[in-house]
Amino acid sequence: MTTNRQNPNKRNQGSALLAVLWLTAALSAIAFTVANSVRTETERTGTDVDSLKTYYLATGGVDRALLHILWGFTLDQKYYKPPTPRLRFSFATGDALVEVIQESSKLNINSASPEQLTNLALEAGAPPAQAEAIAAGILDWRSQSPGGFTQFDQHYLTLPSSFHSRHASFQEVEELLLVQGVTPDLFYGGYVRNAEGNLVAHPGLKDALSVYGSLGPIDANSAPASVMVAIGISPQAAAGIVALRSVAPITSLDQLAPFRDSGPGFGRLALNAGTVVTLRSTAWLRRADGQPSDLRRSVAATVKFLGWQTNPPYHVLRWYDNAYSIK
Repeated sequence: MTTNRQNPNKRNQGSALLAVLWLTAALSAIAFTVANSVRTETERTGTDVDSLKTYYLATGGVDRALLHILWGFTLDQKYYKPPTPRLRFSFATGDALVEVIQESSKLNINSASPEQLTNLALEAGAPPAQAEAIAAGILDWRSQSPGGFTQFDQHYLTLPSSFHSRHASFQEVEELLLVQGVTPDLFYGGYVRNAEGNLVAHPGLKDALSVYGSLGPIDANSAPASVMVAIGISPQAAAGIVALRSVAPITSLDQLAPFRDSGPGFGRLALNAGTVVTLRSTAWLRRADGQPSDLRRSVAATVKFLGWQTNPPYHVLRWYDNAYSIK
């Protein structure tokens, strides 16, 4: 009787082959993971580099806009002629669009009436009760409190990062984000769908209020519709004025004659080239095929023009490295 026994050498060879296969699979998985990580980091680095390039393009847009405005007043209006609302510049690596926003197109946050503040909050999308609470909160923030803590102070002290109202004038419009009832959506604005179902930009409180805002005339070429409604112009007339200036800047108040009976606030509209403007620059790189990149960066500078007797003839009041733009 014979017994078939498996060759020990073949059994050892099979175990070794299996070990090699497992080791190969493990090394392949490690190599795939490393390659994927390297590719991800390379793409992330490329995006960061493009973001930095776009930032400097946007910064260059602000610098060039300042020069064009100064040259427009001193050399030739071919550089800049008020009330031009936008300036577009082409650079070797991309483009920048600079919005010239008159601060006189906004209401002064330290003097706006409760009714105006309520209207602005309503236009920003707040429900009526919340809009009234926001107006009351703004009044509380900018008013003295000789009687001690107010109900708003009591609320702020219950927050994780407790504080109390300034009870003095707003120094920056961003302080609004601390006021009870003001949300980032209400402050920054966003997009809403119109009657046709298309997304349209919806300005926020930051686009309607400013510490440098007007105490009197409102610039008709750059005032948001929400500001015009807040001062007493009908929504239909405000929309009509926005549509009119979207075709070409308004150069004469006679162009606004059809809206003269639109409400008591019409008398505040003016062609007011104020001394404080915000230059908001949005830039994008140009790809190798000549098409614009999807990456956008926005910066902004709030600038006060001082007159030609000073050197330089302007002063940068605020600089925003990451300006928010819904346009």
